[in-house]
Amino acid sequence: MIRVGLIGDYDQEVKAHIAIPQSLELAANDFGYQVHFEWIATPSLEQDFEQKLGNYQALWTVPASPYASMQGALNGIRFAREHQIPFLGTCGGFQHMIIEFARNQIGLSDADHAEEKPAASFMLVAPLTCSVSEKTHTFRLAPESKVAAIYGKDEITEQYGICNYGLNPEFAPLLEQAGMRSVGVDEKGETRIMELEQHRFFVGTLFQPERSAFNKIVHPLIKAFLQSTME
Repeated sequence: MIRVGLIGDYDQEVKAHIAIPQSLELAANDFGYQVHFEWIATPSLEQDFEQKLGNYQALWTVPASPYASMQGALNGIRFAREHQIPFLGTCGGFQHMIIEFARNQIGLSDADHAEEKPAASFMLVAPLTCSVSEKTHTFRLAPESKVAAIYGKDEITEQYGICNYGLNPEFAPLLEQAGMRSVGVDEKGETRIMELEQHRFFVGTLFQPERSAFNKIVHPLIKAFLQSTME
């Protein structure tokens, strides 16, 4: 049994929140394992988060930000990063993954999110140049990345929506130098997938692979996310 903690504030109106349990079950069934998931509200991680997260084999920070507690979400991500727990961040999870890394690993304490703090001096997560949600996109993958190995190819097509906020390209080199690599870019070269080099599975996507479950598709990233718990 693989225990997965879903960090986020559950909302039955959010398509991704409906899709995530389905996507986990599809992936687990595909390689013969059982999966148990629990929703973890972000305010519950403001205090004693180490104790609350210690029994999970994997953590997923889910879409639908701003979260009720940004700090709670960041605490959960930090726990996964520092304890080598397999981690997946999709849409808002991707955005907060890079903020957590910038603040706590690189020391950029002012790194912030345009949606949550529009007047921030260090806008690490900024509006994308255009709205690209609910469209099909082609991404180029870094040849020797973990993500490319998971997909088994260097170009992929995803059609499950993309959020409207992403990495401010001005600060991409800072993350890259510290080990948070851009491993998937769109046709314009803008970052859509990132992974942490020194971690068994720490991946963020600016699209929602979980929504493949609505088409009964086992998504390779979600399957690899679960399989990494056994490595």
